[in-house]
Amino acid sequence: MNGAMLVARREIVTQVRTKGFVIGLLVTALLVAAVSFAPKLMGGSDSYTLGTVNSQRLPLEAAAPEAEFEWRSFPDEAAARQAVLDGDVDAVLVDGARVLTRGQLDEQLGVLLQSVNREVRLGAAGVSIPPLQVQPVDPGAQYESARTGIAVVLVLVLFMLLMSQVMMVAMGVVEEKGSRIVEILLATLRPWQLLAGKIIGLGVIGLINLVTILGVGLAAASVSGLAADFPPGLAGLVVAVLVWFVLGYAFFATLSAAFASLVSRQEEVGTVMSPLTMVIMVTYFVAFYATSDPTGTLATVVSYVPPFSSMVMPVRMAATEVPLWQVGASMAAMVLAVLAVLSFGARVYRRAVLRTGARLKLGDVLRAK
Repeated sequence: MNGAMLVARREIVTQVRTKGFVIGLLVTALLVAAVSFAPKLMGGSDSYTLGTVNSQRLPLEAAAPEAEFEWRSFPDEAAARQAVLDGDVDAVLVDGARVLTRGQLDEQLGVLLQSVNREVRLGAAGVSIPPLQVQPVDPGAQYESARTGIAVVLVLVLFMLLMSQVMMVAMGVVEEKGSRIVEILLATLRPWQLLAGKIIGLGVIGLINLVTILGVGLAAASVSGLAADFPPGLAGLVVAVLVWFVLGYAFFATLSAAFASLVSRQEEVGTVMSPLTMVIMVTYFVAFYATSDPTGTLATVVSYVPPFSSMVMPVRMAATEVPLWQVGASMAAMVLAVLAVLSFGARVYRRAVLRTGARLKLGDVLRAK
């Protein structure tokens, strides 16, 4: 195992020391932070500047705490009209009975002024109307939009990271085979050690990217206030996402290394990887569909089927409440699939990685001894 760890360390150090990795990580962190602040910057809170003439200020803040109100007092109606025409104020309350506006009154502000004015007058007349009691039938419904948003972001992140890391594994295998470096390495290492080290090392690089995205995203969401809309249990979801990424990466990366060992030129990587790429794409499309229908038959069934479960199940967990036994059953099936793929991939890699020249056929490699 020490040999595998040495290979893994070499892969990690080689990648981390490159300018491309550092710049890419910084750009990713900045983009994630920007996305977390985007809803606040683009939406923002409503802000109104209001005036009064011989009127008391209405307690609008109590009715709309998310909005901002600035009040100004005018000595007479003429001054108020001029302020409205100049655009200094949005509306002016005159004598507690009229509202001056330059054009059509903002619909939201109009409803707010009417309702609060009515409550103030009823209270002054001694009429007390108790507020309606809100009793949610489905308390978790308030998090539906947030859950869907998290699921969409999650499926995009998992897809991009899995695709990029899997291709890195394939290109690394072909580069070592084509340059004959693998022959030197296998003089002191066993094939499974070289394969395991490469998968582990590049997997750690993927985890660094994933942890950066999750960490920066959560931190930025907390600062921007977006995290207030997040559902409870987010910490558990983050841990589950990391575990599912590791399982999905182990499955696809092992197959990627096995298929890449069949060729000796990087120009042939795309051809030999096309079946695996198609599987990843189908997994992505099914997972993306699951974001809108996480409890549907398709999403539920596929979330138990490896390797689709590596992306579909975490998306379902983000989009809705999934029973723990379902998560456990899906994860157990994925672990078994990973073990089977590791055995298959190691056998193909061991038999093909030293055979250079023309592209090898998978059937011939499996039949060879």
